[in-house]
Amino acid sequence: MKIIGLTGGIGMGKSTAASFFQRARIPVFDADATVHRLQGHRGRALKPIEAAFPGTVVDHRLDRAALRSAVLGRPDALKRLEAIIHPMVRDAECAFLARARRTASRIAVLDIPLLLETAKRPYVDLVLVVSAPRDVQIHRVGLRKRMDRAQIEAVIARQMPDQAKRRRADVVVRTGLSRFHALRSLRRFLHSMLA
Repeated sequence: MKIIGLTGGIGMGKSTAASFFQRARIPVFDADATVHRLQGHRGRALKPIEAAFPGTVVDHRLDRAALRSAVLGRPDALKRLEAIIHPMVRDAECAFLARARRTASRIAVLDIPLLLETAKRPYVDLVLVVSAPRDVQIHRVGLRKRMDRAQIEAVIARQMPDQAKRRRADVVVRTGLSRFHALRSLRRFLHSMLA
């Protein structure tokens, strides 16, 4: 089984790429969705998060704004949060890969926004980076209406620069031109993987 690591900065088009693979019946592990489950109502991560960041969990629910303000711009706090979340995500990732192997999938995709920033995954055969110009990236994130411009800039600053990700990629899919262009590039890539 070939394992593709799908990554890119916030607002770069990972969701579009992941949806493409899912429609092609390729199993996709969504690290963000896993984090949301872990941090969801009565999720596994809530107790250790509350212990590390008092006041961020109320009535068995994570106060995302409180957690964001507790870690943004504080590298030591962010490292504490990552030490809680990353091992749990890695466990879910390993379970996903085991299921994909049992079903004899030829390809599996790991959609991991911080794939290149976090611990190495020697079992990833190929890194696919989605990339768009910075103004497109900021516009896309702004459409979500969950963060203001300063928060968007802070998140982007914390991530590996897009140029560095593209240099470390095996394949780069440009998503800033059009959805059609991005999907055509993904179709070509998938065809080459299955050939």
